[in-house]
Parts: sequence; C-alpha cells; structure tokens
Amino acid sequence: MAKQIGILTAGGDSPGLNAAIRGVGKAAGGAFGMNVIGFRDGFRGLVENRTVFLDRAALSGILTLGGTILGTSRDKPHRMPMGGKEMDMTDVIVANYEKHNLDALVCLGGGGTQKNAYRLMQKGLNVITLPKTIDNDVARTDVTFGFDTALSIATQAIDRLHSTAHSHHRIIVVEVMGHNAGWLALGAGIAGGADVILIPEIPYDVDKVAEAILERSRSGKGFSIVAVSEGAIEKSDYEAIHAIEEQIRAAREKGDKALRKKLRKKLDALYAHQGDSTVRLARRLEELTRLESRVTILGHLQRGGTPTAADRLLATRLGTACADYVEKGVFGVMVAARGEYTEPVPLEEVAGHRKTVPIDHPWIVSARRIGTNMGD
Repeated sequence: MAKQIGILTAGGDSPGLNAAIRGVGKAAGGAFGMNVIGFRDGFRGLVENRTVFLDRAALSGILTLGGTILGTSRDKPHRMPMGGKEMDMTDVIVANYEKHNLDALVCLGGGGTQKNAYRLMQKGLNVITLPKTIDNDVARTDVTFGFDTALSIATQAIDRLHSTAHSHHRIIVVEVMGHNAGWLALGAGIAGGADVILIPEIPYDVDKVAEAILERSRSGKGFSIVAVSEGAIEKSDYEAIHAIEEQIRAAREKGDKALRKKLRKKLDALYAHQGDSTVRLARRLEELTRLESRVTILGHLQRGGTPTAADRLLATRLGTACADYVEKGVFGVMVAARGEYTEPVPLEEVAGHRKTVPIDHPWIVSARRIGTNMGD
C-alpha cells in the first residue's frame, strides 16, 4: 500500500510556506508514490477533520504565492478554545491521525509548532517538522524559510526611509519584527545602512543612542536611521525584569504560589509597558537631541507577498528532504538546513529552545566596525 502522509501549517503565515508544501507534496507523490492530505488551518483542521487532497493539480502554481493555501492558526492541541473554554484535544488528533491511516504528520511552523509537534510525538505519532518563521529564531537550523523575504522587505523599507530622513533632517525610528530575537532588525539594519541598531540581545541605553545621533549631527549629518527590533529593551527595564524573574524562580523553589502570582502580575505589567516602547524611544530621542523624530512600524508588511528566490529554494530543499526522510522512516525530527544540505534534528533538541543572536556574532562585529551604534 502507498504511504499516506498529512501536512499542516501552523503559527503565523510566512513567505515560502506554499513552496514547502509543494516540495513535500511533489516529492512524496511523484518520487515515492505517497498520498498527501492537507489539513486546513493548522492543528484546528486536524481536530475538526477538515482536509484537502494535495495532488499535482492542487500543488500547481503555488510556488510563487505568499501565505499558505492550507490556511493557518495559532491553536495549540493541548489548549484549544472549544465552545468558550480551552480543552485538551490531543486524543482527538490521535484518533483522526489513525482514522486517515497516516504514516506520518508533517508540521510546518516556528517555535510554537515545534513544541506542539513534540507533544504529539510523545503521544506516539510519527511526526516530522520544517522550520518556518520570519524571525529566524528556531533552534538547531542555520536558517528558517521566510526570513530572507522579510529581511529583503525590511531592508527595502529602510532604503526608502533614507530619503525622507535626509530631506527633513529627521530621526527615523523603524520598528522591525522578530519577537525576542534580533536577527531581522540586525540584518536589515546592516543591509539598509542604519546608524543605530537595537536588538533584544543587547539592552540599550537611550542616552548613548542620543549621543551617537548628536555626534552625527555635529559632524554635519543632519539625519539618523534607527532600526529597532520589536523586542528591544532599555537597560533599566531589562534589569527590572531580570530581577523579578529571579524572584519568581526563588518563589517557585520555596513553593510560594501566592508570591509567584503577585510577582507574575508585576512582570506582566512591565512587559505591557514594553508595548509602546518604540514610540517612547522616539519621543525620548527627540527630547534629548532636539531633532524631529518619526516612527515607522513595519508590522505584518514584512510577512506578506511573494517569497524571494532564496526562500523558494530553501523551502523546496527542506520539503523534498522531508519526503525522503518519511520514505526512510525517520520521524520525531525537524528537517534542519545545514549549509547546502539538510540534517534531521531530534525534536527534543528543538522544542522549547530559541536561537538568539550571540553578542559576538559576525554580523554584530561587522556592524560595530563600520561605526553602527548598538545602544550600549
């Protein structure tokens, strides 16, 4: 009998998802004679048994499309909103997996998806994942598909903002996505020639940022571009958050639930305070430098549109390798990019881990050597 595999896309949409679906589907069906079933809208579609047969006709013409033809959601199998309350739907997923006589389930997604896939693996399912996210923060892979497209879009935005910054002698603060990893802001900042780059891995001192901008002004450069990751944090806030996290750990060790709850509320308030941190940064820089400041938040613009050639190639490589691993019976792994090749990495080494920018990374070294201020 032909092998039967299921495939779903979960988490945020990302350029290259359709290329990956196509890579898995065409290789599985064409090279290995497998049947491929797509589940709509992530893990919810697997729970609700909403499927589409991914034959050659369904996969035709999707290589260049952004988004995902299967749809996506952020639903977690073990905490899925159902009828107004959260329910553990893992057993339903296992039952539907068996109902469709699946030999494997392929999950395309970022950090959250890797964790959810790992939970299903622990339930006995043959699971294999692909690393997708514009944030490039999935552990144990050189790069994720979606990152190159988002990097190109963010770089183009910074390129365009140079002209208005120069014309109006302004500080332009550009907020780039990336959650708590600085890959996207760092890469776009360097490629776009930003004067200041602020990333989560290096807590910044606003006074030092202002001084760097004033130094540019004194040297005759009347504008500055500040590329800031959405997860970047001021040094004082970082120290306060770190102190509370240490207190929470101590309370956990003592078994003091009441104190932990109180500290957690305090920590949540601090994180909520970070919600408008880019706007507050721009206002503070305007006060300190007396230069007009403007904020541009790129937001979901970075996730949309046609994937770059690099992302199409990467997604296709990972997708076809995935089909090969399924044929060989290699499960419980993520298909990682390793140079020009792929490597199956055990899910337990991926789930719950995040790849952040090392402070001695070559990109940071290069940024500093060309005079880019990193906020410290």
